[in-house]
Amino acid sequence: MGWGTGIAIYFIIWWLVLFVSLPFRMKPQFEEGDVVEGTEAAAPADPQLMKRMIWNTILSGVVFFIYWFVVYYLGIGVHTFPEIIPIRTYEG
Repeated sequence: MGWGTGIAIYFIIWWLVLFVSLPFRMKPQFEEGDVVEGTEAAAPADPQLMKRMIWNTILSGVVFFIYWFVVYYLGIGVHTFPEIIPIRTYEG
């Protein structure tokens, strides 16, 4: 895997982790009792986006390291699927 591929895979992992982690620990405005006029009542009261981006970057780095370790040191990839999950073909 070259640098470009690694960056692309990290970028995809970063966005996936972001969308998975966004709903956690969010309090909607209606629970806080302070709904800003013109916004949805279920919108987050205090999203803390910078804090979420920093934690997302760290968590994405950990996930990318696990991916890299599995692919390079354990040698598991798409090409090894037939060895892991044997496919039987029946000719008849």
